[in-house]
Amino acid sequence: MISKKMQDAINDQINAELYSGYLYLAMAAYFEEQNLMGMANWMHVQAFEEQTHAMKFYHYVVERGGRVKLQAIAEPPFEWKSPMDVFKGALDHERYVTRRINDLVDLAIEERDHASQIFLQWYVTEQVEEEAHAEEIIHKLEFVSDSKHGLYMLDKELGARGQTPFSTESED
Repeated sequence: MISKKMQDAINDQINAELYSGYLYLAMAAYFEEQNLMGMANWMHVQAFEEQTHAMKFYHYVVERGGRVKLQAIAEPPFEWKSPMDVFKGALDHERYVTRRINDLVDLAIEERDHASQIFLQWYVTEQVEEEAHAEEIIHKLEFVSDSKHGLYMLDKELGARGQTPFSTESED
């Protein structure tokens, strides 16, 4: 059985993961307005991944005999200055999520909750990947600078990321 303290912390993380999905969906909407459909696709895939992360936490709480308590999801930002601004925001957000995951691991150690420690290791690894992907895109945006051709090519590259169940377009 999961402790009340760990259950509450994971319930809070479920909210954070759902917010992450909401944030990436808002970023996708921004890119769609800018007609950067590849970047929008990348964000849609990211949003779906975050919802999947939330559901993994959800099912974990249930499997451990706890109770899931859903909370209101905060409104994400609506405006960004540029694609670079969006991806820097995404990186900052992923770093925030990494800190939260690390805090959960620390709590699991403190609670002597070995099952949660093992479960959370997947998220530790995932966060390394999430930060690396955002950093890679930021470096590419820095490389292309103000080149519209470079931005076009990067948009095409990011559009090749796997489809989500929410996509209305077929894979090329």
